[in-house]
Amino acid sequence: MINIMKYFGLTFLLLIPVLYSCSKSSSKDNSAGIAPTNLTLTSTVNSDNSGNVSFTATATNAASYDYDFGNGYFQTVASGTVTFKYLTPGTYTVNVIAKSSNGLTTSKSLLVSVAITAGMSLVWSDEFNIDGAPDPAKWGYDIGNGGGGWGNNELEYYTNRPDNATVSNGTLKIIAKKENYGGFAYTSARLLTKGKYNVTYGRVDVRAMLPAGVGTWPAIWMLGSNFDTNPWPACGEIDIMEQRGSELNKIYGTLHYPGHFGANGNGATTIISNAAAQFHVYSLIWNAATIQMLVDNQPYQTVVNSTGLPFNSNFFFILNTAMGGNFGGPVDPAFTSATMEIDYVRVYQ
Repeated sequence: MINIMKYFGLTFLLLIPVLYSCSKSSSKDNSAGIAPTNLTLTSTVNSDNSGNVSFTATATNAASYDYDFGNGYFQTVASGTVTFKYLTPGTYTVNVIAKSSNGLTTSKSLLVSVAITAGMSLVWSDEFNIDGAPDPAKWGYDIGNGGGGWGNNELEYYTNRPDNATVSNGTLKIIAKKENYGGFAYTSARLLTKGKYNVTYGRVDVRAMLPAGVGTWPAIWMLGSNFDTNPWPACGEIDIMEQRGSELNKIYGTLHYPGHFGANGNGATTIISNAAAQFHVYSLIWNAATIQMLVDNQPYQTVVNSTGLPFNSNFFFILNTAMGGNFGGPVDPAFTSATMEIDYVRVYQ
């Protein structure tokens, strides 16, 4: 009897760590797979008819919230609270997706009616929905190296080939490549609306995903339409977005004009996340009083405009990816290719 008790006692003691281990493992596995629950979404429309709407999303076990504002704009926030400005009145279906730390999701939709007293209307756009070459009625090309790197010691040769600029699957793709062409080691594309579309004042939204690669220099910018008779910097330059491949996710917004040009441009920067992996909206709000730069509707640069500045007349758009140069810096020897994708360019007035 004593021997039997010793046997069972020893067996029970040996089983305790096993049972504890199994119990601990099972508990951990269960907690790792919990999706957010109890998702709520509320909104408050600003009573001043400015178009500003405040949203609050809450959920149990949520680490972040992905907002779709129902008009082609998206934003990810950790807190669930965000204010968004609608440019045109209407009723929008807003959708929010709550994400847990391990990527599990749940979603909820909400109808929002927005009234705007001094609303803006879409006056020009390219949605890049027709596959093939960019629309020739809207876009032309700069070709070559600009007689010395376009004034910036850039290393690329710009072409109008589909190898460097093409529209497919709903986006414009500007492709920078390492290849010997025209006496240069890299090719890319530089599209512009010069002679096709010019604008003074308004809001500009460009939804884009930027290239990665040290030495790349993507840019979404505007140049004074009198450039041929009033050379830079007197014509003025508005850089809505620039990024250096050596500083991914650091976005530059800069104005160039007499007294503030080149390295002395009137600029500011903001840090975003996943610029080369996700689309973001790069914006300009421009009027006779101020010039403001935004990313995902969040302002980070505001400059006072005046009659003494060259920002009160027509400008045209330029979309390009440069390689190297004064701003882009040295190119990674391992670089082969990189693409800037543009979902749309929209102008509101």
